[in-house]
Amino acid sequence: MAKRLEIGSSLHMIVLKSVKSLLMSPIWIFQLGTSAKSFLDNPLLGSQRLNRLGLHRLRVRIAGALCDWRRRRLARKVRKDWREAFDRDGYVAIENVIPAEQFPKLREAILGYEGEAREMRQGDAITRRLAIDPAMFRSIPELRRLLGRADLKALFHYVAGFRIEPLHYVQTIVTHDASNEADPQESLHADAFHSSLKSWLFLNPVPADEAPFTFVPGSHRLNKARLDWEYRRSLSDPRAIDRLSARGSPRVGESDLAEMGLPQPRPLAVAGNTLVVADTLGFHARGGSVRPIERVEIWSYSRRNPFLPWLGGDPLSLPGLAERRIGWLWRLRDRFENVAGQPWRSVGQRRAVDALD
Repeated sequence: MAKRLEIGSSLHMIVLKSVKSLLMSPIWIFQLGTSAKSFLDNPLLGSQRLNRLGLHRLRVRIAGALCDWRRRRLARKVRKDWREAFDRDGYVAIENVIPAEQFPKLREAILGYEGEAREMRQGDAITRRLAIDPAMFRSIPELRRLLGRADLKALFHYVAGFRIEPLHYVQTIVTHDASNEADPQESLHADAFHSSLKSWLFLNPVPADEAPFTFVPGSHRLNKARLDWEYRRSLSDPRAIDRLSARGSPRVGESDLAEMGLPQPRPLAVAGNTLVVADTLGFHARGGSVRPIERVEIWSYSRRNPFLPWLGGDPLSLPGLAERRIGWLWRLRDRFENVAGQPWRSVGQRRAVDALD
């Protein structure tokens, strides 16, 4: 009797698995032409057989070629020195991006602003974010003017590879909080298999030994060595490697950098009022720190389906909509938390410099 029950249970599980595969197959196929990157969540993306035939490498190559095509059309509006630095290194660091006489007032206004805040813990680091939304723009009109500057928008578009508006936040990072877990952001990694934009406008100086942004110069280029490495990593069993790599954000070590002929990571010790804009296809990390630190910055992010051949066409980038997207995203995740998850918990009204929960 027990054996029959065991056989029946096994058959039931096989049937359920088959039905799920049948229902999900159209979605998995559709995701091949999107920014989907998880080898664990999509069995086609994680298929060792398909990747041995070149599926992952092909997606990387097509996404890279389309990004290059779009950037060539966006390049003429970008300052030449910024564009050359980015093309060479994969990031650009701009000192005194805000006129020196205006920076203290804007910094004070940002640090003193109180708004809806969300927090997330990763290992021993806590991140707080306040959306740069219509309420913040009304309170700090200088911030709207800064983020609307034509030269900065052109640079953001070029690095993102799209003429779209990034999401903008005021972000606070606290490291070495009480936890035995490591901060995953301290491991060198790429965010995805394709280009995307992240930027940090540091409101305080960042010394070399206090968790500086760290980047491997030139690692944003999809040359033969990088493509070969992407091919080799796609052949791994996603269930046998670290979870973040399997979910599409590959971690790298010194041996990986050597295989690709890349230099050592470069920590960026910068003064306050420095803007760093980077392509997070390149390998980057939050550097180590000799002490607990608290850092406040304007953090911006832009990622889009890399297989779109056009430059713009995003209605949510229109003025009046763009600055409301973060609130909509937070509430959408809240509403569907049981399905999509919601790592960002609301902590009520806070300033960027208030003690983190």
